Amino acid sequence: QVQLVESGGGLVQAGDSLRLSCAASGRTFSRYPMAWFRQAPGKEREFVAAISWSGGSTYYADSVKGRFTISRDNAKNMVFLQMNSLKLEDTAVYYCASDSRSYQAPGTWMDEYDYWGQGTQVTVSS
Repeated sequence: QVQLVESGGGLVQAGDSLRLSCAASGRTFSRYPMAWFRQAPGKEREFVAAISWSGGSTYYADSVKGRFTISRDNAKNMVFLQMNSLKLEDTAVYYCASDSRSYQAPGTWMDEYDYWGQGTQVTVSS
């Protein structure tokens, strides 16, 4: 059974940093691209960042480019999201997701991901 468990969320002030972690189990993790999505209250879930199965390629939403960094440690079955210079509009529940397609370039659409974590809340205050 595949499980993704996020951690690291919390309440921070604008301009602060947070590092989210996602622990994966139940699948040969290193074969699959991984991504972070987020969902703010009253809004649809949106793509944030993705990383290829090897970690060699990364992709970001324009809204976080230059501030967020996605990375992975395949030996530990972990994926991370380093978030710097946080803004009020970054407030959301952040979800870790595993792409359904092994050894492919990561997707940016929710439909391309078949396993999801339960989410971790990130709240940015002024």
